[in-house]
Amino acid sequence: MENGVVSNGGREEIMGPLLEGNNGYHSQNENDLVRRVWIESKKLWHIAGPGIFSRISGFSITIITIAFAGNLGNLELASISIAINVFMGFNFGLMLGMASALETLCGQAYGAKRYHMLGIFMQRSWIVQFVTAILLLPLFFFISPILRFLGQPDDVAELSGLLSLWLIPLHFAYAFQFPLQRFLQSQRKAYASAWISLFAVTIHIFISWLFVHKLGVGIIGSAITINISWWILDLGLFCYVVCGGCPETWGGFSTEAFSGLWDYFKLSAASGVMLCLEVWYYRILMLMTGKLNNVKIAVSALAVCMNINSWEMMIPLAFFAATGVRVANELGAGNGKAAKFASIVSATTSMIIGLCICTLIIIFHEKLSFLFTTSDVVIQAVDKLTFLLGITILLNSIQPILSGVAVGSGWQASVAYINLGCYYVVGVPLGVTLGWVFHLGVGGIWSGMIGGTVAQTLILIIMTMRCDWDLQAEKASSRMRMLATPSSKA
Repeated sequence: MENGVVSNGGREEIMGPLLEGNNGYHSQNENDLVRRVWIESKKLWHIAGPGIFSRISGFSITIITIAFAGNLGNLELASISIAINVFMGFNFGLMLGMASALETLCGQAYGAKRYHMLGIFMQRSWIVQFVTAILLLPLFFFISPILRFLGQPDDVAELSGLLSLWLIPLHFAYAFQFPLQRFLQSQRKAYASAWISLFAVTIHIFISWLFVHKLGVGIIGSAITINISWWILDLGLFCYVVCGGCPETWGGFSTEAFSGLWDYFKLSAASGVMLCLEVWYYRILMLMTGKLNNVKIAVSALAVCMNINSWEMMIPLAFFAATGVRVANELGAGNGKAAKFASIVSATTSMIIGLCICTLIIIFHEKLSFLFTTSDVVIQAVDKLTFLLGITILLNSIQPILSGVAVGSGWQASVAYINLGCYYVVGVPLGVTLGWVFHLGVGGIWSGMIGGTVAQTLILIIMTMRCDWDLQAEKASSRMRMLATPSSKA
């Protein structure tokens, strides 16, 4: 016997110890996989955990506002739901999407250890975001006519338009806050957003009670309180950054932020179109109810479902951001295979959470609307829509993570075209057909739009599976070389 091999009749055979060693090899591989999943999960949750907390806290400001308004009456509930969830939701989607360009740039710069560029990128984002916010201002004065044209009742359209004017400060709060959030997430400091968001939502509960009930300001008071609370959140994040919270990445304001704005704008615009097409999609569902029978009941019931969906959506949106950061960090560091592994772990984790929440929605379907309304007819209408709500939540646990992979990799322009085709060429026409042609009402419209989400999710799965991750790492290195030098175009 020599080196584990014996001669037997002129033949060499591998003996038992080697076979046992082979089993040990498989066991070692399994242990290694478990260890890698554990390490990646810790990195993921280090970003996603505080992100979930801060997003739920931040969105709770919206939920609390609508809940206080909903107790004033069905007209108030429908009007503030349209003003915040639909119109401000459009602005939210565009501003959030444009800021997501920072997840690509800041994430890859942090992975490449070009720390000083994160602050420059954030300042470029502020410039682009505020210019965009100013250009969108005229739309605020045409909300009522637009809503009437789309079939909303005159009283709902009039009050929604008035509330939208009172929400202009919130419009600029979006432009200021979203770049701050992405800047902090890219360097794994999302916990700062979490604590500041908790403080803001605590203040919001008090001032909502004070303005709406104690002082009797009513529905306008609800709009005032949401503005105050969002700007408290914004100023808290800004003070954390400039007062020493990010010494490596914030070097103060710089004129370098004004260089290369056009190149940054192109990536930011692609990011904005990509994400706002997703965020707008289910907002359009509320507008499409305008010509249905009992429109106030339909809008109020759908508003309850959309608020629950948006509240839960803060979890996959946190994973969307965390996935973008993890993928961008690894690509910036030149680790293509690690980026692929991060995307798989994130998608699996989010899908498990989504399945659990979907199950809870189905089980407690009769109790979902009590937070928002005491109207029996609205409660019954919500109950009929809970199955569609559960399916939407399950799909939304997968799709944003795939979009996060796209953001981390810099595929925003390609995904924008996919979203446009799946959502607005497939989903909306299918919803119109089921809702109005087949007379299935709001449930039919929603079912058709779910079809668009399914198509988009399948295409993104195929794109991710076919991705050449080593090539993406090379592209990330090239992007950093181009953008991270003051003398370059960007």
